[in-house]
Parts: sequence; structure tokens; C-alpha cells
Amino acid sequence: MQTDRRTQRSYDDYTIVVVCALEFEMSAMRYMLKHEHSPLPIPSEDPNLYIFGELSNHNVILAFLPGNLGKGSAATVVADTCRSFPSISWILLVGIGGGVPSSKNDIRLGDVVVSMPDGEYGGVVQYDLGRKFEGGFKRTGFLSAPPARVRNAATLMRSSHRARPNKVDEIVTAMIEGRPSLSNYRRPSPELDICFHPNYLHVSPRSLPSCGACDKTRVIRRAARESDGCMIHYGLIASGDQVIRSTALKAALVQDIGEILCVEMEAAGIATSIPCMVIRGIADYADSHKNDYWQHYAAAAAAGCAKELLGNLPVENLPDA
Repeated sequence: MQTDRRTQRSYDDYTIVVVCALEFEMSAMRYMLKHEHSPLPIPSEDPNLYIFGELSNHNVILAFLPGNLGKGSAATVVADTCRSFPSISWILLVGIGGGVPSSKNDIRLGDVVVSMPDGEYGGVVQYDLGRKFEGGFKRTGFLSAPPARVRNAATLMRSSHRARPNKVDEIVTAMIEGRPSLSNYRRPSPELDICFHPNYLHVSPRSLPSCGACDKTRVIRRAARESDGCMIHYGLIASGDQVIRSTALKAALVQDIGEILCVEMEAAGIATSIPCMVIRGIADYADSHKNDYWQHYAAAAAAGCAKELLGNLPVENLPDA
């Protein structure tokens, strides 16, 4: 990847912002850019730093959080970005999340979830947004759906994948080629994808994060897939302010909301203010067995999916709200 200085872009040339929460998520997205553009001056009141570039023929701004995770930090970053770049029409939130597999949704580590409307929800559900009352909790607001044309691009991509494999692993491999320092973004061995029964808790979480002391007879036996590569799922993502490491809490969310595919922490802070699509690579199962083995690949898979998605969105089509 080189810096493209042939043409100085203007502020109005950028209508898409890609937001990442963590540095390794941002780096995966950065090294998938075809070019980095020369930076534009940023107003002094905007504390953000940005990377400008080209992704699937679109001019994009890459923004990232300043080390503080959660929806509050994400909302602040996006608000500052939109003030500095009033031409921004929608946000693409890309990074890792916790998977919520079920009998209906065979979600595995390294897969990707794309937020799409389902029933009464627009794609992202803020599970802690509501009002407590005696005997329960009532959700009082819903987050808007991704832009219509972006949803159409996702539908077109999904249709294409019925006849051919997705391009995620191809894109990730291309990112790593010639960059030995990015080798930790390679896909881990399938043997490191271990999903335990919901009621079985991790043993010695501090001393043995690799589940070395966990009872392997409590592992869920899943049918082998035709391919070990990434699969893309479309549906609801639950967002809130806490890291979920509890199968019981995960089950409660499913009972309350319905078929959620993924949990994460930033989307609710963005989707309330500007149209947003969320793409999450599955790095763990949001349970007590959570570890870091899949984080880098999951981030790269999400970034690769974002790149393929934008390849299905014509450049001349500016998304409608």
C-alpha cells in the first residue's frame, strides 16, 4: 500500500467513515486500503486522528477510539468526525464481537456477522436501553437500520455467496502477503475453536486461560463444515456497555430479544445519531471461556467483509437514510 498523492481530495470527497474500537482492528482495516491519501487539515477542536484512503474504489475515512471502549466513547468520536466532515452520510463500524451460536445459526470463531433488520429491530439492539419498572424492564427505543442502499449491497453480496465462496480469506491473505509482521492475522487452526456447553464454566480462569483444565467431554460436538474458511451471517447484533462473559446473560438476551447473532459494545453509541452498518468478526463465544486466540483473525475477517461489501456498492450511489 502506498500513499496516493496524485490528487488532493477535498472534505466533500468523503461520505463514508469506517470506525474501529481497537488498534489491531484499525490496523487490519488500514492495511486493506488500496491507497492512503494525503491527510486533510483537521479543526483544532477535533481531537481525533484519521487515516484517509481508498477501499473498493470508495474514498473512506478511518477513525478509531482513543483507548476508551464502549458506546459513549464511540458516540464522541463519531460526533467529532461528523462535525469535521459534514459530507459524511453513513458509518461502517468494523471489529470483533462475541458470537451467539444456536441450533438455527451455526456461528463459529472467525465467522462474520453483518447487522441487518429482523422483525421490529433495525439490525442493532441496545439491550440496556429502556426503563425499569416493578417486575421487569421495558425497552423504550430502537436503533435505526443501516442505509437502504447499503442493505441492498449486503443483500447482493449474500446472493453472490450462494453460488460462490465469499472473498474474506482471499482478502485477508492478500493483506498479509509481503508483510511478515502481519502474520498474526492468519486464521488459527480449527482445533482452537472450542465451544463448551452453555452450563459449563471455565476452570481456573486466571491461571489457565487456554481452557487447559476444562473438561473436554463438555465440548459441543459440531458437524465438520465443507470448508474451514469464514462464513458470513446476517441479522441482529446486541449492543451494550458491558463485556459479556456469561452464558446465562447471553441466554437472557436471546429470550428477551430473539435470535441475536453477536454481542458487542460500541454500535449503540453510533446507530442513534447517524445511519450505521455493523460488521463483527467472531472472536469468542461471549462466555467464561473467552480467550484471545482468534481476535486478530476475527478483526481481519470483519475488515475483509467490509471491503467486499463496499465492492458491491456503486461509487455513484450515496446511501439514503
